[in-house]
Amino acid sequence: MESASWLYMYMPVAGVYIFWPGLVLIGFSVGVIGGFFGMGGAWMVTPGLNILGFPMAFAIGTDIAHIAGKSMISTIRHSKFGNVDYKLGVVMLVGTMVGIEIGAQLVMMLERMGMVGDVVRWVYVAFLALIALMVFSDYAKARSKKKKGEADGEHGTEGFTWYKTLHKIKIPPMMHFKASGFTCSAWLPIVVSLLTGILAGFLGIGGGLLRMPALIYLIGCPTHIAVGTDLFEVMISGLYGAFTFALKGRIELVAVFVMLTGAAIGAQIGTVATKYARGYGIRLMFGAAVLCCMISIILKQFGYGTAAAALILGTIGIICLQIMKVMFVGAYHELRDKKNQPARNAE
Repeated sequence: MESASWLYMYMPVAGVYIFWPGLVLIGFSVGVIGGFFGMGGAWMVTPGLNILGFPMAFAIGTDIAHIAGKSMISTIRHSKFGNVDYKLGVVMLVGTMVGIEIGAQLVMMLERMGMVGDVVRWVYVAFLALIALMVFSDYAKARSKKKKGEADGEHGTEGFTWYKTLHKIKIPPMMHFKASGFTCSAWLPIVVSLLTGILAGFLGIGGGLLRMPALIYLIGCPTHIAVGTDLFEVMISGLYGAFTFALKGRIELVAVFVMLTGAAIGAQIGTVATKYARGYGIRLMFGAAVLCCMISIILKQFGYGTAAAALILGTIGIICLQIMKVMFVGAYHELRDKKNQPARNAE
């Protein structure tokens, strides 16, 4: 252990030694995966930090602070492309703020009872299982509809279209969201943001893992608007979450900066890779990542910490390599086609 001591960094607030290459890999991977899937990737950071050795409350607080810094840059970038519905985002802030505080208070209560690790891990398992089920079910339904030649208007071929039913609810006040192109009861985005806010505060995620699909399937946002608006919400919820967890002394800034260093590089790779990715292949890869993360949490819960760490770090490493392969292969074919274009024109 002495010879490998340089691989461990002391975290002064949490009072634990952490395998710092694991932090760098998590940060880099969150950047790559977040940029590629259009989500913060924070769903794997809290369990990842906990598996590396952070107490659960510190894992949650540190994750939220990490989200805040990363999402601010992404929101500015998406805003330049007109992908943020600020009116919808502001309305959702009402539920988000209340929800995050409820979630944070639940964490503090469970920590006092000595139950926070077990409860949060099992809620995470249920949450990830739900997301994986939704991703694969949506893929199966959309594939079936495509075979039958069905489409859903401007949205193209979709799996779930629950928003069409929810838009029929006319509880005042009714609001029109010009950037997203729909009108609905203001209570719809408020209730959705309240639920995602509670999860953000309780699980240490930006809420995007649930809010992103909710914006598409429940509220009816076009996908590109959902990505930008979700990142705006993640930024605000992350900043507020970082503030409330900082007041409670549950944020390890050393770990935040180590992860942000890796994330800054990874985000550029993930964003470029989306240019060359195709359709539902992205969602299937995402679903597989969620399933592996869920299994790693179960292993940790039953005392197989080493196996859990190997699985989650191995999974995100493999997915990052796959995304990088998509980027390099796509860029190679693009450059080859550009090079061959003058020859074709000459013919």
